[in-house]
Formats: sequence, C-alpha cells, structure tokens
Amino acid sequence: MTTLEAEDAVAELLGTIFGQPASSHFNVETQVSVVNVFGPGKMIFACAVREEISTGLKRIKNCGLNIGFGKIRTARVRREDWAESWKRHFKPVEISSALLIKPSWIKRPPQKNQVVVILDPGLSFGTGQHPTTSFFLHEIARFKNRRYARRARGRACFPSFLDIGTGSGILAIAAAKLGYKPVRAFDFDPEAVRVARANARVNRVEHGLKITRGDVARLSFRPIRQHDLICANLISDLLVAERQRIVAQLNRGGTLVLAGILKPEFTQVQKAFKDLGLKLVSSKSEKEWRSGSFCFPEK
Repeated sequence: MTTLEAEDAVAELLGTIFGQPASSHFNVETQVSVVNVFGPGKMIFACAVREEISTGLKRIKNCGLNIGFGKIRTARVRREDWAESWKRHFKPVEISSALLIKPSWIKRPPQKNQVVVILDPGLSFGTGQHPTTSFFLHEIARFKNRRYARRARGRACFPSFLDIGTGSGILAIAAAKLGYKPVRAFDFDPEAVRVARANARVNRVEHGLKITRGDVARLSFRPIRQHDLICANLISDLLVAERQRIVAQLNRGGTLVLAGILKPEFTQVQKAFKDLGLKLVSSKSEKEWRSGSFCFPEK
C-alpha cells in the first residue's frame, strides 16, 4: 500500500526484485494505491526479500517521494489465478507508427509498415508499459529513422545496437526487427537471459541478435566493436560507477540512452556523463522518472 505519487516507483522496485511486471490500482475514495506482484511462494515469503523491499522503499522515500503507509502484505493465490490476471491489465503499446508491442492473445493488426513485437507479461520485467521502456523504444525508433536517412552510394546505413541490462529482451528484439545490425544484449541475471532468448524465438529474431550473460562492471575499456546506439537500463549508482566502461562501447557519432532514473538522481547522472564529454540532447520526465539521450558534441 502506497500513494499515487510513489506508485510507479514502487512498481519498478517490485518488478526488479521479482522479475515480474507489477500491476497497480488507485482507490479514489481512500487515496491509497495498491501495487501487486506475483511470484513463487518461497520467494514471496522469504525474509531476505522482505528486507530488500523495505530497503527499496526507504530509498524511494529518501528521493523525496511520499510513500504513504508503505505496508507490505503477502498472500497465497492459485497459480492459474495470477497467471490469468495479467491478461486483464496488459494492453498493446504503440510507439508512434514504428512499433506495436502486444501480447500473443491480442489479435490487433499493425498499421502499414509497423513492426510488431510479441511479448507476454509474467515472464520477465520490461513489457513496454513503464515510462522507462517506452522512452527507450521511442529513441530506438527515432535513431533508426535518422540513421537510415543517411545513405552512402545508394546503400542504407545499418546502425549497431547494444542493450545493457536487457531484462525481457524487448529493446533488443525491437531493434532487430527495425533493422539494426548487429544487435547485442546482455544481462547479469541468467534467468533474464533465458527469458530474453525465449522471447527472441517467439519473435523469430533469435538469429538476428546475440543475447548473453554479462556484467557491466567487466566491460572492456577497449572493446573490439563499438555501437551506434546503446540503451542502459541500470540503477543510477551503477550508471555512475561504470560510466567509463559504458561510454567506451559508444561510437563517436552514436547515442547513449539512459532511462529509469528517479528525478532527484538525474542531475548526478547527467554530470557524470558530461564529465566524459557527452551532451544531453533529449530528455523526458514522466511522474517521478526522468530519462535522457546523450551524444558526443559534433566537431
């Protein structure tokens, strides 16, 4: 139980901890938001997980958000009940005329020339519903259109793509379907890697991208390949700590997209990457979140 102000932040917290998209409901009469997430009983009732949630709630509160009651409640439900409940909450997400993100059970046809990404909720975090994912997807579509506008001797320029902290694989799958080549994605969580690969197979792009288990803290300062577009969905502390490794993966004419950052923490992140020569060129704030795209200034 929390407030409308902190609803998205709490949903992000629970989704990250449990690897499942969280759903929420706001009661107009009581002015209380209830954020729910479903998962295995052993994990839901684990004391360590409860402590992790409490720590996360304190962090949200320290960022200046009113978390209200901040009560944590657990209950057992039948597996088929929570599995089916996602279908009532999940709706297609349209990213301009370029992308349509939808679950497999919805038969909505795409617009002309619109790429479709099929992603069922309940498998892994990142389904296009959250402002974090939405900003990433808009930037992927926008960068592709700008890059494709450049042609050399009649040949289209295929931009390369790197997804740091891929989660469900939604960004890498969208990039592969939009024509990025090559597409690389990694996540520290082996379960996320498994799910992302499964989602790539469902979308029939498993041969068009490479998904591996990796650690941002082990990225090379001198990589064999640099990328035109990089999306990094990491907590602000990790973004700042590993900024040099992340920037080392970026082409001089490329774009680095950072999202999922709480507003009070964005200034620190922006300064950290500015010190490395990157300029903020696009930014969006939605509720308590702020996202941004960074580039090297043109000479």
